[in-house]
Amino acid sequence: MIIFSIAARELRSLFLSPLAWTILAVVQFILAYLFLAQIDVFLQVQPRLAALEGAPGMTELVVVPLFGSAAILLLLVVPLVTMRLVSEERKAQTMSLLFSAPISMTEIIIGKYLGIMGFLLITLALIALMPLTLLLGGALDGGMLFSGLLGLALLLGSFAAVGLFMSTLSAQPAVAAISTFGVLLLLWILDWVGNNSSGEIKGIFGYLSMLRHYELLLKGMFDSSDVIYYLLLIMVFLVLSVHRLDADRIQR
Repeated sequence: MIIFSIAARELRSLFLSPLAWTILAVVQFILAYLFLAQIDVFLQVQPRLAALEGAPGMTELVVVPLFGSAAILLLLVVPLVTMRLVSEERKAQTMSLLFSAPISMTEIIIGKYLGIMGFLLITLALIALMPLTLLLGGALDGGMLFSGLLGLALLLGSFAAVGLFMSTLSAQPAVAAISTFGVLLLLWILDWVGNNSSGEIKGIFGYLSMLRHYELLLKGMFDSSDVIYYLLLIMVFLVLSVHRLDADRIQR
């Protein structure tokens, strides 16, 4: 299918540039350091935890903080990956080639989205290897581990969808990256803004916050409404991206 051809092209172009390799290396280095530091803290408090009934285990004290740190780090990194998806086409003035090709704008957007998600899922797989190594010397809460990985995957999907849409709005990759970070940060801190409100407004801000839904999944509290929130967010920004390209094609 043409969609998978576009996705493969995007993924290949990412790995042909030093940016992707640099991002993978930096993300792994920082998270590996935080992971080892968290293990060290766990080993120090483990004797005291053994005497407590219902004490938190390795998953709560090592894996959950790792996934929390990964979310914040990737919030900073994803805009750098998505900034070139469409804005680089505008900058190189190759958009007319896309518009004249016998493919729909939906196929272009979905193809580019799947390409960038391929890279992000590789990043996620490398992150997941860290907690899985703990199985060599201990036990993990499988449900909490799966819920955290699912939450991080959905979060990355949302980051990518927002970044793709912002990339359709500008011909400058740097502008796309900064605007993507701004939108993601806003969606991230909406929960904090809602805490200063009351009643129905607080509930609306809480529901729209990426952080609120991610924290629940990190705690192992799987709720279909959290999954639906991320899927709706992804769908909304992909639809907006398609409409944006359709509008550009009509103008040309």
